Amino acid sequence: MATNKLNSKEKKALKARAHQLHAVVLIGQHGLTTEVITETNRNLDAHELIKVQVAGDDRAARIAIAEELCKATDAELIQHIGKQLVLFRPKAESAE
Repeated sequence: MATNKLNSKEKKALKARAHQLHAVVLIGQHGLTTEVITETNRNLDAHELIKVQVAGDDRAARIAIAEELCKATDAELIQHIGKQLVLFRPKAESAE
């Protein structure tokens, strides 16, 4: 588990990078499923920095989903604006 927390300068740089991204994971009416977690992991492995779209109008539920998704994927929540989440997880070092 990555225990390195990003400082505010690093988060600011990641927010700037994320601005142009489109959501690659969509969380719909069924909420956080194993399929959503798997897809999030796959995208984090490929891109490090991703946007996730969360359906629903309940802000508290979206925050709970964000926290649970970060815990399940070992990612860090960079930004939460409305229904958009920005997640970051550094790519794993290759064992070459």
